[in-house]
Amino acid sequence: MKTKREDIRNIAIIAHVDHGKTTLVDELLKQSGVFRSNQTVQERVMDSNDIERERGITILAKNTAVFYNDVKINIIDTPGHADFGGEVERVLKMVNGVVLVVDAYEGAMPQTKFVLKKALELELPVIVCINKIDRPEARPSEVIDEVLDLFIELDASDEQLDCPFVYASAKEGVAILELDHSPENMKPLFETIINYIPAPEGDPDAETQVLISTIDYNEYVGRIGVGKVDNGSLRLNQEVMLLNAHDPEKRKKVKIGKLYEFEGLKKIEVEKADIGAIVAISGIPDIHIGDTLCSLENPVPIPFQKISEPTIAMHFIVNDSPFAGQEGKFVTSRHLRERLFRELNTDVSLRVEETESTESYKVSGRGELHLSVLIENMRREGYEFAVSKAEVLYRTDENGKLLEPMETAIIDVPEEYTGTVIEKLSQRKGELQGMSTANGGYSRLEFSIPARGLIGYRGEFMTDTRGNGIINTVFDCYGPYKGDIQYRKQGSLIAFETGESITYGLFNAQERGTLFIGAGEKVYAGMIIGQNGKAEDIEVNICKRKQLTNTRSSGADDALKLTTPRILSLEQALEFIDTDELLEVTPENLRIRKKILDPTQRMRAKRNGK
Repeated sequence: MKTKREDIRNIAIIAHVDHGKTTLVDELLKQSGVFRSNQTVQERVMDSNDIERERGITILAKNTAVFYNDVKINIIDTPGHADFGGEVERVLKMVNGVVLVVDAYEGAMPQTKFVLKKALELELPVIVCINKIDRPEARPSEVIDEVLDLFIELDASDEQLDCPFVYASAKEGVAILELDHSPENMKPLFETIINYIPAPEGDPDAETQVLISTIDYNEYVGRIGVGKVDNGSLRLNQEVMLLNAHDPEKRKKVKIGKLYEFEGLKKIEVEKADIGAIVAISGIPDIHIGDTLCSLENPVPIPFQKISEPTIAMHFIVNDSPFAGQEGKFVTSRHLRERLFRELNTDVSLRVEETESTESYKVSGRGELHLSVLIENMRREGYEFAVSKAEVLYRTDENGKLLEPMETAIIDVPEEYTGTVIEKLSQRKGELQGMSTANGGYSRLEFSIPARGLIGYRGEFMTDTRGNGIINTVFDCYGPYKGDIQYRKQGSLIAFETGESITYGLFNAQERGTLFIGAGEKVYAGMIIGQNGKAEDIEVNICKRKQLTNTRSSGADDALKLTTPRILSLEQALEFIDTDELLEVTPENLRIRKKILDPTQRMRAKRNGK
């Protein structure tokens, strides 16, 4: 018989990027007494990965747990970026309700809609938390209307529409139920979670069923499966059957090596876990997301929702440049293959396929950010490789018509730049769906645009709007192919020979365009050292020294002045490269190069249209 476990609540915190989820979790941890009063705690304590801390974004869903009035609240902090939507989709299977965090100024954004839609489809109760009410330009009353409109647009049921609203400032650590109340602490949010989110229910006397929704990885213990005990109980050293609802072939008898529950930021070893508990299990090497651990007597797997498909792909290639193997620790095809397939252990939205060449792997993901985070992680781990320009994944419909992924782009931009943005996105096959005025002299533009039209656009967008624009995109659907798009209007400046860049050579080259390197850097023939001001590629000799002569002119000894080179970040380099170019990635350097380094062969390939 099904019973409720009143001493537990399982919730996910969902929101658009930068609306304050992780800061909110920080405060819930602090105010529930997880930390000692004299303990120094870093901000955004849940963002444990270096890249997350540097970029201020959450990439991986994280589990934590707090106690409030003897009720254990298991909290999952989820990513806000659309590229990591796979993380959000799967963890919602572990929870009984969600806290939707919305910025009191920005209001409902594309990813707010995406994560809310997933929660409503699973019929999860929603608490709306209007965050950042302390912002001077906050407009909480209008944002409530926007959120309710979004509920209606997504066909929410009457019960879902009748959701509680909480107003908070995660930064200040306070929450209130009515805007005219004076805030003191996070108690109103804790109370709302306990009163509104249903307790998990299951049959404690039934056979064991645990659905694995997340995989953690630890070098010492290997794979760790995280999931919720749906029925029965799970004990240490228990023998269970490992099944998968979508893979009938998978049927394996395994043993629970170690069993943990979450408390604060730690995993606590336990002997037994009952219904509703979120547990971590180690000691099963072949455990994957979507697997169910069942009792041996009556093994019935739990179905798992399908994760959205990738829309963008890159080729990861063994580095074959003249500088190959000089800077990386892991450089071979075997190293590359092993690392990419290991990433599949924890990332459900990623696909890795072998190609005809043993030196190249096709890696597909949800967006440029998704793949760039993988590239950055790999170079920090000591890998050296090359990647090709991102390309979108096409499909064909039943009539053989080509379909491509379409995105909805919502852009907030100062009014004086709207014309430029509309013109640029129209050239990239974007269609303006709506335009409205936002607060403070900003316009909000909504576009439907092919995913490939956004490749390489963000850097250009930041330049066009002087860094004042905000662009947010979310996958919409597959639509008919919209025609060819010209990505880059300028050509590349290509190094003519291998050597070291010399001030004299660079001084002559900088008249042709923008340089990416300074003096004294190692270059090789076929490497791209800058952007040409005109459309064609041009070879320049930057290793050239000035010829010495007997005659001296009056200004001969004046120092040659070089303009500061434009140093490209990983994202900028990925945006810049064209289809006939590669980005060479090493732990120490990012170098852009032509796929074919030899100029004669390059010209021949271009003539043959390859």
